[in-house]
Amino acid sequence: QVHLVESGGGSVQAGRSLRLSCTAARDTISRKCMGWFRQASGKEREVVATITSAGLTTYYADSVKGRFTISRHNAENSLYLQMNSLNADDTAMYYCAADPDSQIYCSKTSGAYDYWGQGTQVTVSS
Repeated sequence: QVHLVESGGGSVQAGRSLRLSCTAARDTISRKCMGWFRQASGKEREVVATITSAGLTTYYADSVKGRFTISRHNAENSLYLQMNSLNADDTAMYYCAADPDSQIYCSKTSGAYDYWGQGTQVTVSS
């Protein structure tokens, strides 16, 4: 099993940046699709970005495209999300997730991901 721990959330003003990190323990993430998801208060969990096992292919939700960048460092068993030009709509709990069954095609559906972190809160004030 993969144990995931997110960090880097916080409260920022609109237009600023944050970098989220996700560190894995107990198992490697190197052969797994990884994703960032978020859930705003009163809303369903939604995909933010995904990245294939080797980091060659990424996907971004339209709402974050051009502002967020997902990356991974397999040797350090870590996943990252660089978030620039944040706005109030980005306020949510952010989760990293691992799909052990996929490497080169990453699902955009949260149900495909077996392992989840506890989440890190991002709050953007306008």
